Amino acid sequence: MDVQDVHGWLVRFLDEVSDSFQKLPGSSIFLRYVKSSYQNDPVRSGIELFLCLFAVRYLLAPAYSTQKKSYVTLSDEEVDELVEEWTPEPLVAPLSAFEEAENEKRPVIVGPTGPKSKLSNGRTVTNLASYNYYNFIANETLKEKAIQTLRTYGVGPCGPPNFYGTQDVHMKTEADIAAHIGASACIIYAQAFSTISSVIPAFSKRGDIIVADRAVNYMVRKGIQISRSTVRWYDHNDLEDMQRVLERVVKEQAKKPLTRRFIVTEGLFEDVGDMVDLPKIIELKHRYKFRLILDESWSFGVLGRTGRGITEHQNVDAAEVDMIVGSLAGPLCAGGGFCVGSDEIVEHQRISSAAYTFSAALSAMLATTASETINLLQTSPDILAQSRENIKSMWAQLDPRSDWVRCTSSIENPMMLLVLKPEVVSQKRLSLADQEMLLQDVVDECLTNGILITRLKSMPRASNAKEAHWEPQPALKVCVTTGLSRKEIERAGITIRHAITKVVKARK
Repeated sequence: MDVQDVHGWLVRFLDEVSDSFQKLPGSSIFLRYVKSSYQNDPVRSGIELFLCLFAVRYLLAPAYSTQKKSYVTLSDEEVDELVEEWTPEPLVAPLSAFEEAENEKRPVIVGPTGPKSKLSNGRTVTNLASYNYYNFIANETLKEKAIQTLRTYGVGPCGPPNFYGTQDVHMKTEADIAAHIGASACIIYAQAFSTISSVIPAFSKRGDIIVADRAVNYMVRKGIQISRSTVRWYDHNDLEDMQRVLERVVKEQAKKPLTRRFIVTEGLFEDVGDMVDLPKIIELKHRYKFRLILDESWSFGVLGRTGRGITEHQNVDAAEVDMIVGSLAGPLCAGGGFCVGSDEIVEHQRISSAAYTFSAALSAMLATTASETINLLQTSPDILAQSRENIKSMWAQLDPRSDWVRCTSSIENPMMLLVLKPEVVSQKRLSLADQEMLLQDVVDECLTNGILITRLKSMPRASNAKEAHWEPQPALKVCVTTGLSRKEIERAGITIRHAITKVVKARK
């Protein structure tokens, strides 16, 4: 067969195929589609042809079993041997000898933690280790309100706020807090710890900038860590260093895409006890165009004439702070936390804050208690005045009269942190571990004399090497309460001072 015969046969075959295809229903429509598609977009026709061929190849491919075992089969003896060799990692670090000794001597309170508390060994001691600053635990009106709310609403809503957990008492508490502080809106959380650690990552994300004080507490650091933002630390309460950090950040970001920038600090610092200079930080925030997240977990209910916090104490408009975060536990004797700010800031948290979205709502009983204690602080400012008088009485017995310790807390702070003076540390060559042991001996000596105090027990500080050089100094923690008279406060202060003297002098 020559070439002409082959060509003639091929033409006849294609004509027969074409005639047969045109007899099929819808063939003309398909041909018009292919012609127009190739004319207008030949690349698409090529892709469609490839997909058709792939589909045909897939349908004609041989079947195979997905249950085929592709791993090594071990005998029962080998499995048992591997199980015996496996050692799970501990969930927590093992206790040191110092921590084990401390646990053995740890006092256990039986009953309410009032100013006079009963221990499990039957002794009654003066309790200066509780955040019961205003003795609200003994307030009968608060007790009756709490019991009434418990009988009406039950123990808890057992559901997240966005589902069915929000009740009318929650909305009232949010309105009460916002009105008390002077903010547009408020959102309440079920736990104080998770409030700030959820607020920060709700707004600051990877690539954003956070400028933070090195001494911020553990829950703030967890929030910063969760956010995965770029962090720039400045020395504790050193606003000149803070300004240098802000200037450096602005220069670094000048030629980069615009990012969100935040300043994060505390009102009263948990691990130091001193106070932030809020007006100066507001000035720097506006100058360098940063947003401010202020943690008032330890200053709300403490500072200001009516306990509104550091904004009231330093005469700053709460609207100047983008986000104010606080705690409803501690001095308010309730539970949970809150964040106040603009309407947009609050509404964003209702759908973006992990602790709000994925946690059960705050108990109605605790929400009502928070509203009632805030009302007490508003209507009875003498409560705060009496607290500050007791603080002054305790200061008079400890800071100026002791040769061994000094108080790092602000004079308005009822949580007094007493650290060893630098000359004492250098003279006796005390390491941080030595200071912890010495202060624990002071705590034990005070308990022997009927006064219950404790030590500052901060969580691990450094989450990376850059911040590892900052550590809080070991300190005694003395919490002043209005549940004791001025004379009782003075006697307790004298007992603490004598215990410090006795223990430090015995240290060789």
